[in-house]
Amino acid sequence: DIEQRTVFTTSFQTCRHLTGSLLAVAFLTSFGSSMLYGYNLAVVNSPAVYIKDFYNKTVLSRNGTGLSGETLTLMYSLTVSVFAIGGLLGSLIVGVLVTRFGRKGTVVNTTVLVFIAGSLMGFSRICGSPEMVIFGRFITGIHSGISLSVVPMYLGEIAPKNLRGFLGLVPSIFIGTGVFAAQILGLHELLGKEEHWPLFLSVVVVPTFIQLMLLPWFPESPRYLLIEKHNVHATITALKWYRTKCNIQAEIEEMQEEQRSLSSMETLSVWKLLMDDSVRWQVLSVVVINIGMQLSGIDAIWFYTNDIFKNAGIPAPEIQYTTAGTGVIEIIAGLIGCFTIEKLGRRPLMIGGFAMMGICSAGITLALILQVCVHLSFMRYVSVCCVVGIIAGFCIGPAGVPFLITAELFKQSHRPAAYIVGGSLNWLSNFTVGFVFPFLQMSAGSYCYLVFAVICLTVAVYVYIVIPETRNKTFMEISRMFSKKEAVLETQGLIHVDQLKLKKMKGYGGIENASLEFDSSSSVP
Repeated sequence: DIEQRTVFTTSFQTCRHLTGSLLAVAFLTSFGSSMLYGYNLAVVNSPAVYIKDFYNKTVLSRNGTGLSGETLTLMYSLTVSVFAIGGLLGSLIVGVLVTRFGRKGTVVNTTVLVFIAGSLMGFSRICGSPEMVIFGRFITGIHSGISLSVVPMYLGEIAPKNLRGFLGLVPSIFIGTGVFAAQILGLHELLGKEEHWPLFLSVVVVPTFIQLMLLPWFPESPRYLLIEKHNVHATITALKWYRTKCNIQAEIEEMQEEQRSLSSMETLSVWKLLMDDSVRWQVLSVVVINIGMQLSGIDAIWFYTNDIFKNAGIPAPEIQYTTAGTGVIEIIAGLIGCFTIEKLGRRPLMIGGFAMMGICSAGITLALILQVCVHLSFMRYVSVCCVVGIIAGFCIGPAGVPFLITAELFKQSHRPAAYIVGGSLNWLSNFTVGFVFPFLQMSAGSYCYLVFAVICLTVAVYVYIVIPETRNKTFMEISRMFSKKEAVLETQGLIHVDQLKLKKMKGYGGIENASLEFDSSSSVP
């Protein structure tokens, strides 16, 4: 066993290098899919006035009367929020898609959604149809819901274990790049004019077209080819493509070990995943970090950045440029996380990121109270610094690590269902924040940010206590870590049972062919 571990370690050491193929796939999938999510989050802010005017004029020409202020606001709110509804639908169907078409196949095949959506939004004004804008936003949401799950899954499966964190955070960098691109293109000097808003909404087809032209030339995920398709030849070909000039035998043996542990299992449904006691801590961890990612308040901060900068005394004409500057901070913070994750690990980035967001959220509340009650004018600049801190803290870790962790905590049979759970909760929380925050702000005022502070700090504590470090470990090793953690928790009496019988449970249980019985009062060395 020791000799086998030595061979595994030595072989994996020869595969530490980042190849051009890995980098190209990470760039193409993130550029043509993940970046669109960030772009579509921010794209509707700049042309909001023009879109509302288009809606009003169209209804006026149809019915002879314009829309009331409330109805117009409702239509625009639907335009914004329907993106999240589409995202939820996309996250629910991703499991079926990745099982049927594969990881790369899903990315390639779903590009058709972007072209349909881009055409609908691009020709909406010519056709005089607000419905085309709304339906186009819904379809882009479906695409983003699929992409947010399948891209990290694909990159996590093709990457060697020592580069899984680095490649897993590349999509989050491109999400920030997408937000920044929307902020820059939305400037009045570029596509921020009234006549350009349909083009502004539909420009998403350009990166997707580049992706569609190049990505099909790269191989499918080797783990998918071997474990789910049982195609050894295609697996070896794919690994040779992604692991140029290195020994791939150890990785094939590790995949075959996982394949043997899952030989009697098919891909799990969401219901079976939730009912599987052997992965309860993994499922709970995915639930906590994905809900925490959205309930951290980052979307509320992004939405009200202009108001905070206005209160800080920044001249109105310059606010759009200042807001665009926050996009640069997102990209820089994302790069810092990407290039440090393999040295620091997943836990420090998540704990540090959520803790930083929690402290800065409390700082905004304190600054706003002191600014109003004590009339300390410099507190307005503290508010700006806290906004920057929240954005930076989010982009360093919580923006991308939850998607990476979802891939790492589960084996092949459980992974699609885990992404459905994580993705759907992510989008539901996104929609909840967008819907509830205005009412929360009206009722709680400056104290509303304390809610986000408590959530962020709670998630940071949970990660510190429950989630182990997964850096530089195989999927099988991570599975065993959780099995040991559950055994320790139970033998320490955290789960109230008198006796625990450890046995292998669907590949996750921990000790195969064992009948060891631990008394609940015994200690674990």
